[in-house]
Amino acid sequence: MVRSVEGERTLKHVQIREYVRELVVGESPGASAPSERELVQKFSVARATVRQALDALVADGLLVRIPGRGTFVARPPRAASPVLGFSEEMARRGMQASSETLLLGREKAGPTIARALGITEGAAVVHWRRLRRGDGVPICIEDVYLDEAIVPGLLDRTAPTSLYAELASRQMRPSWVDDTFRADVANIEEATLLGLSVGVPVLRRQRKSVAGDRYVEVCRSVYRADRYALHLQLGPS
Repeated sequence: MVRSVEGERTLKHVQIREYVRELVVGESPGASAPSERELVQKFSVARATVRQALDALVADGLLVRIPGRGTFVARPPRAASPVLGFSEEMARRGMQASSETLLLGREKAGPTIARALGITEGAAVVHWRRLRRGDGVPICIEDVYLDEAIVPGLLDRTAPTSLYAELASRQMRPSWVDDTFRADVANIEEATLLGLSVGVPVLRRQRKSVAGDRYVEVCRSVYRADRYALHLQLGPS
């Protein structure tokens, strides 16, 4: 499969990040991390690409920069929250998850989806749209886009119950995600599916999921604000 130049750059940044992550996990706090110069030479990339990868690990709390000295392994942070699918999240909240498939088919990747997945515009993607429920009550509408190359045969059989379980069976379960939330109001279609009035508050989430060194999922979800709360734990770096 041919990938765009921009997609290759994105994947290189992820590859470097995960390479350094594997090196530093388990090391003692204060141990030296690979320098930017070393990583530039090893991966044959621009220094900005290396810096972006290291910035992500600093933000994760795995590395710390000391001006004039370098980058080092940070003190162990609190355990990160696990990557959960909807069914797993509902189970954690003591609720029974169920889903209704509204759409499952093959589409051509538009520029936004192609860029997010690191694939060529027009490449085949699987679009899976579902109404997700907790204890029988509509919670969210979920639009998932997958590079069809990583889920061959998915459209040739009954839709799986759990996307993340399906990806795990292919050794592609997400190990890291990038979530963006924003407040909005429900449009007519969303209000109808979620049992809301048009214009009531909803919470929108866009997720990009990574397995290994590649993006495997783009997911756009809209949640009922009266049924879903975002919980974060923050502390000093």
